[in-house]
Amino acid sequence: MKKFEAGKVYQTRAIGDSECIFEIEVISRTAKMVTFKQFDGRVRRSKVQLDESGEYITPDRYSFAPTYRASREAA
Repeated sequence: MKKFEAGKVYQTRAIGDSECIFEIEVISRTAKMVTFKQFDGRVRRSKVQLDESGEYITPDRYSFAPTYRASREAA
């Protein structure tokens, strides 16, 4: 199972526009939380959640909010 790692960049696509790509850089990681630098430069924290596909975070709570998965590491 993939896990978020400090120093790596992860990306996801916007729900409404597949050409819009959001990226975050993980700054630090604990067992339950990820601290990351968001695409706009803000540093935030989010709780790590787990499902059958692996770890993921959803930093915001709105209908089209991006979900970042540990398996989607930027190339």
